[in-house]
Amino acid sequence: MTRKRVFEIIEKADYEDKLSAAYDYMMIVVIVLSLIPLAFKMENTFFKVVDKVTVTVFIIDYFLRWATADYKFEKHEAWSFIRYPLSPMAVIDLLSILPSLTIVNSGFKVLRVLRMLRAMRVVRVFKAMRYSKSFAIIGNVLRSSKDSLVSVCALAAGYILISALIIFNVEPDSFGSFFEAIYWATVSLTTVGYGDIYPVSTLGRVITMVSSLFGIAIVALPAGIITAGYMNELGRKQDEQ
Repeated sequence: MTRKRVFEIIEKADYEDKLSAAYDYMMIVVIVLSLIPLAFKMENTFFKVVDKVTVTVFIIDYFLRWATADYKFEKHEAWSFIRYPLSPMAVIDLLSILPSLTIVNSGFKVLRVLRMLRAMRVVRVFKAMRYSKSFAIIGNVLRSSKDSLVSVCALAAGYILISALIIFNVEPDSFGSFFEAIYWATVSLTTVGYGDIYPVSTLGRVITMVSSLFGIAIVALPAGIITAGYMNELGRKQDEQ
């Protein structure tokens, strides 16, 4: 089997290619299996076997993708093989592998330090994005709406800072630090309202009400942008088909 054929199989499936589609479905099953042990506090032989088998599949997949990186980046040069490990999905792949290597090589002191990465095995769920058409559509929506979303995020961050500054000076006794004021402003912006930190004066409560009302509008903006982008992307896909 040539490297080009390997690349065609392991990359995002062309569902007319049965072998490529089967590979994607297999990887989704492996990802789901690898997450099962994370739902339990206990460790047993079955979970260890599942972890070793799934991480072996991930390692093979990682090196196959690395070995065919020149086809992915459409450059038959050494630079492609240097660029691939730094790509976002390759980083996710590596982070999903490293924590399990500490189980296999627990005798090495250096690798014991990596045990803290075991909690990062949950990043395996993000590997599924590579094999899902829905995630691919969402990724396209986020890229096409990037400027609008960045503007909304900047607006939200500015509003949080301004609200925090105002409430921190209006009610200095209710907020021990500026960070607590930022926490309050964030909670008010999202209209969650945990109630662990709150203003007690009339002016402080008025500011809270105004902050919550504006928060509804600011929080609704990203949802509208993403929804509009999603509908446009679906329409584009239908036109292509």
